[in-house]
Amino acid sequence: MNYYIGLDIGGTNLKAGVVDETGNILSESDIPTGADRPQEVVLQDIISAITGAIAASAVSKNNILAVGVGSPGMVDSETGTVIYNNNLGWHDFKIGDLLGKALNLPVRVENDANAAALGEVIAGSAKGVSSAMIITLGTGVGSGFVIDGKIWTGFNSMACEFGHMVIEKGGRLCNCGRRGCFEAYASASGLIAMTKDAIAKNPDGKLAELAKKEGHVSGHTAFDAKDMGDEAAAKLIDNYIDYLACGLVSLINGLQPEVISIGGGIGKQGERLLVPLRKRIDEEVYGAGHDVNVKKTKIVSCTLGYKAGLIGAAMAAKQIIK
Repeated sequence: MNYYIGLDIGGTNLKAGVVDETGNILSESDIPTGADRPQEVVLQDIISAITGAIAASAVSKNNILAVGVGSPGMVDSETGTVIYNNNLGWHDFKIGDLLGKALNLPVRVENDANAAALGEVIAGSAKGVSSAMIITLGTGVGSGFVIDGKIWTGFNSMACEFGHMVIEKGGRLCNCGRRGCFEAYASASGLIAMTKDAIAKNPDGKLAELAKKEGHVSGHTAFDAKDMGDEAAAKLIDNYIDYLACGLVSLINGLQPEVISIGGGIGKQGERLLVPLRKRIDEEVYGAGHDVNVKKTKIVSCTLGYKAGLIGAAMAAKQIIK
């Protein structure tokens, strides 16, 4: 059997895994990413993580055919370059070329959300479907679109940054510098900001009580308070789902994916997020209320967690081997 390396670069840790040709992870290794360090130093840690994963797998390096890298930020897959990553401070990092020369292997570099999307299609929540949109609700909103088993990246490898489509003109400031982005409202960070605003308005409510008990405000604080019967939390979650549905309805109307899989920290809320979200989408999607009998996009939870990035990166590398 042939094997591939999958590499998932995160803001906190970078993970490497040896993956077989069917998408099974044989071994893993991880190292702190160490943001704001020189790119060349991070490259050496990447090589160390890959070496560690290979050693833990008992697979001969001769049977490893390619390396796939999933990196956050603007990625040019054709040249293997991370053009810009604000969280790590990377600019024009030719990671594909440098890693390929160091390991003497072909390298494919993808945006991390795109790699995770391919992983969910190969081995997770969207396995076997013709088209899938994977939305990750974490610090930001990651998105990747897979059609017939291939990542769709547009003509310049940078498509599907749906976190930065505007859903409220002149709205909240987004980290990208624009206002009203989907990410500013639908990410875990957006929900946390909304929760903090609600606590400030009602410092004696259940939301404030729960946040104090936990010692911080998280993406699940409002969900938990809603389950405790807190009306302010219920209203907050209702507003949050409005924003999330607004963005997803636009994606459905424009692309009609067979499946949308929701991942990230907020995605872990499972059916207590998805039940009201599906209802809102059904009410808003094009044709709603007009007795239109068409196939509907399925809204499901991601199932692979961080492993989606490893599997997807490795399978993207497999696709470059002819």
